[in-house]
Amino acid sequence: MPAFDDTSFPAHVAERLAGLPGVQAVALGGSRAAGTHRPDSDWDFAVYYRGTFAPADVRALGWPGEVSEIGGWGGGVYNGGAWLTVDDRSIDVHYRDLDDVERGLAEAREGSFHVERLMFHLAGIPSYILLAELAVNRVLHGELPRPEYPGALKRAASERWQGDARLTLVYARAAHAERGHLTDCAGAIATAAVQAAHAVLAARGEWVTNEKTLLDRAGLRDVDRVLSGLAPTPDALTAALDETSALLEAAFART
Repeated sequence: MPAFDDTSFPAHVAERLAGLPGVQAVALGGSRAAGTHRPDSDWDFAVYYRGTFAPADVRALGWPGEVSEIGGWGGGVYNGGAWLTVDDRSIDVHYRDLDDVERGLAEAREGSFHVERLMFHLAGIPSYILLAELAVNRVLHGELPRPEYPGALKRAASERWQGDARLTLVYARAAHAERGHLTDCAGAIATAAVQAAHAVLAARGEWVTNEKTLLDRAGLRDVDRVLSGLAPTPDALTAALDETSALLEAAFART
């Protein structure tokens, strides 16, 4: 029987994490912060530290699970974390260096960002995810900025993602469709759709923290229909890529 209910549990975890050396703030993220969670959803916590942070201190809390070193998972915007069980609940802990966060905030205000490859993300993750977390996560300990979506970032991110989506489809049409490469074309369609969804939400000034509901939020779920009808022939694959392109352009035009 868990010792804490869902109301008191996040405060319990935050109190323990906040006591670790170097930690300045703790926030609750993911579906639990947004109120869109299911009963079996895990709990996502971010620890914001300044200067030195030792993963060994997380291990010393005695919670069973896996604790990575700094940079041990992701190696960029995601610079490590832990996957633990606390009071019969699964929790993820993300390490967040405040120096990196503040640097990303300054860059985003100038419309500057980069995209990194990350497991489980078709299109990778934009560096401005650090700002998105600040904007939507629930601070449980300490103080953190809550940024608005910078106008310069709206323009730059929308243009960059639109260009990436278009080029992904153009390349697939030339390199794979004419050879009947179904798998390659399917992957390109899926990737381009996610890139386009990033573009749509950036143009709206809506923060994105993951890809789980990205297509739905951008109104691009019709791409499922295109993928369901794929056939390994040049004509069919070319038609599918063209149909996808039309769907994406229509979404861009609505923003």
